Parts: sequence; structure tokens; C-alpha cells
Amino acid sequence: MSDDTSLDLTQILAVDDAVSRSTGSDGFGVTDAGFLPKPFTRLLAEKIALARQLIDDDLDLSSGSVLRKLLEISALEDSRTWAALGALYDDGFVSTARGRALSDLGTELGLDRPFLAASGQVTLTAAGTLPDGIDQLVLPRGSRMSTSGGHRVALAATATLTRRTTSLPAAVVSFDPGPAGNLDPAVTDAANNHPQRIDRWEVADSKLSALLAADTAAGLPAGASAAGQGLVRIEHTVALTGGEQHWDDDRYRALLLGAPRSVWSTDAIATTVSLIPGVRQVSVRDGWGGIDLSQSVFGDFTFLERLFATDRDLASPYFVSVLVAPTEAAVFDGPNGLRASVEAAIRDVRPVGVFPDVVEADQVFVGVQADIVTTGLALPAGSTASTNSSPSALALKGRLADRLHRVVDRLRMAEPVRSAAITAALMSEPGITDVVQLRLVRFPPLVDTVGSTTDGGDGPQVLGADENLSLGADQIAVLVDAPDLLTVR
Repeated sequence: MSDDTSLDLTQILAVDDAVSRSTGSDGFGVTDAGFLPKPFTRLLAEKIALARQLIDDDLDLSSGSVLRKLLEISALEDSRTWAALGALYDDGFVSTARGRALSDLGTELGLDRPFLAASGQVTLTAAGTLPDGIDQLVLPRGSRMSTSGGHRVALAATATLTRRTTSLPAAVVSFDPGPAGNLDPAVTDAANNHPQRIDRWEVADSKLSALLAADTAAGLPAGASAAGQGLVRIEHTVALTGGEQHWDDDRYRALLLGAPRSVWSTDAIATTVSLIPGVRQVSVRDGWGGIDLSQSVFGDFTFLERLFATDRDLASPYFVSVLVAPTEAAVFDGPNGLRASVEAAIRDVRPVGVFPDVVEADQVFVGVQADIVTTGLALPAGSTASTNSSPSALALKGRLADRLHRVVDRLRMAEPVRSAAITAALMSEPGITDVVQLRLVRFPPLVDTVGSTTDGGDGPQVLGADENLSLGADQIAVLVDAPDLLTVR
């Protein structure tokens, strides 16, 4: 009995091997191109061929036969197994892993999947009329707010208060990512205070200079906005949400693929700094100009005796420049500023004897001026001014601003702002049929650290039609929310 069974098994295996070779099944599984799972159609074809060779060539395997249905069910289960094996294979590599598997690989590298920043909404209200000489008060995107518990929050979009618009909802985002940013104004402490309620402005933020000037003009005491008693009051009634969510797979995978596998290196410094809240981009530069031809000893050595200069004095410190581009909500200087956070974070990853010099990147503020031609949108008729001041036109400009931010905010340091990319972003909005007379507008910096501007004056510099904005090696573009520059027609 056992001999017959062994003989039948040998025959089945021989037939199965012949079917596999005749159908090219060896090209599946782990290959040079990765793991290629067998599709359902091939699995079914192999089972049909095997059944006919083992049983009868005239076997009824039409679509309505019972045996055909059994083979289809078996092939379906096998295809699920192949798909599971393919997913298991892919989850073993950072470049292809997904979900929990990618998180586990990141944990092994020492880089847990980061959290997102919580977001929500507050209401900004003017406590009184605007002082004489101030027709509107503009609070830029990124203006910092805080709570009595020390939580940091920022405006997610520019808010403008006027003599007619004295109260408006404003989108906010937590400066620090993670569940701690899910600020709930209803939470109380032992003293019945509300440590998570957003109710004050961070006056150390230079973007709030206009607000502080308005406080002074209104006769309010110094520090009124820092105590929540300034001209613009913050009303926080609904909790922020989303801080418990993590980065998506694509963003996290890019972080892991760029992460170094060593500790004391410039790449390790760059990766560590990039994860600090308030850092938009970072570049670690070991020397700014390459070979220093100006050294007096250059060219005085025999070939191969020295490379280009004398050996470094090991008793003297060696510095690298850490060029940091902050986010709009970051405060760079000060005891709790971004510079101090960066210096504290890289103490354990910098090479021995190498000292980082943290430098703020030069932010070049840019706006977009253009005529927007629309069709099929519910815009009111009338003059151009009345159309552009309507709620529907302002909502359209807000959507266009979001698209522009997605383009400019992703630019690297020294990468130019291209008019073609700006035009493509505007044209991708439904209802936009043409973008006419597009010009980039370069604004002077908010804080000039060297005492002079580089654009030839204190006012904005309007570039030529469809001209790109070129940047220097230590510069990065920052989009200015300027809806008045866009004219909807």
C-alpha cells in the first residue's frame, strides 16, 4: 500500500515539475527584480494543466463543471497565499515596507515614526476699535500663541482684522507634535485653572510687532497681549485634534532612507535637527568654500607629502555650520528659541572635537501677483473691486494660497521659485481657465540681521513677467499670504 502511494506521489511530482517548466513558473517568487507573486490566472491554468495530465485530457473543465469550480477555489486561496508572501517579503525592506512593518524597521534604526501636529480653530476678537491711523491689523501665518500651561500654538493662515471685521475664526496648529498638542480648553487643574486653553500671544515672536504697536497705540500696558488682555483676544472653545496621528508611509520612508547608520557624522546631525519642532530644513556644511586657496602654505608641499594644507591643530576646535531654515511659527533666538533647541539636540551626535555653529538661513519672502481668469464659478457680477472683495472670491483666493504653499513650502534651500510651477499650481484649481501677467514679488525680510536690504530698497521688488526668483546658497523661499496681489476676473 505504501509502495503504491509512493509511486503515485512520484508521478504527481514529475508531472507537476513538467507543468511548471512548460508554463514558466520558475520566473516567480524571489527574483532579481524582487518578489513576483503568481497571479490567479496562471495558478488556475497550472491546476487545469496538471488535472488533465494526471486524470484525462478529455476531462470536463468547462466553466460550469464542478471540478473547474474546485480548481478555481483552490487557485484563489493559492493567490492569496502568494500575495501574503509578497507582502511579507516587501515588509522586510525600508524601501517597500508599509504600515506597522515600516514602523518596526524605523524603531530598529532608532527613529520612531513621528507624530503629526494637532490642529483646530480659535476665534480672534478685537477688544475695542482699532486705534487711529490703523485701518487693519494683519496677523501673519505662523504668529505664535500659548497657554498658561506652556503649550505653544501658531496661526495656520493669515488673519486680518479691520474696523468692519472685528471678529473672525482662525485656523491654528500646535507647534509641538504629538498627543500633547490636542489642547482641550475644558481641562482644569487643581486650582480650577485651564492650562490647555489658548488665551495669550507670545510677544517674543517678531511677527507680532504690529499687534504690540497697536496695543501701545490703544493705550494698553506693556505685556497685555502676553497676558491675554491685549487688543486682540483669543477665544478657544473646541479642542485641537489630530496630534495622535503619525506621519504617512511616504514621508516616514523618506526619513528612514536618508537616515545615517552612524552616530558621529554630519548626516546624523542633519537627521537629528530635522526632527526638532520648528525646523523646516537643515543643511550641515563642513566648510563653505571648498579648498582654501588663500592659505599661505598652499602649493608649498611636494606632491603626496601633503594634500592641500597643513595638518589641523588637534588642540584647536573645529567648527561645522548647521544652516537651519525655521518654520513660520518658529522663534529663532532667545533662551527658549530654536537655536537653543538645536544646540541642545546635537550635543550627543556631533563628532568629538567638532563644534557646530548654528546659523539661521536667510528667508526670502515672496508673493504672487497675477490676474486669475475663471469660468463656471459663483462669483458676483459688478466691478472688479466688488468681485474681489466678495466672500466667494476670498474663499477662492484662500484655496489658491493653499496650493501655492504646497509648492513653495517644499522648496529646498537655494532652490529658485519657478513661475512655471506657480502657474501650474494655480491652473490646477477647478474653475481657473487662465493665469495672466504672473509676476513674483520679493518682499524685504521682516527682520534684517545685517542692517541693510539686498533688493535695492525697503519696498517690494516686482520681477518681470514669468521671471523666476533665484536664491543664494544660504537662502530659502517663504510664501507671503498676499491675497490682494491676486485679481479674480
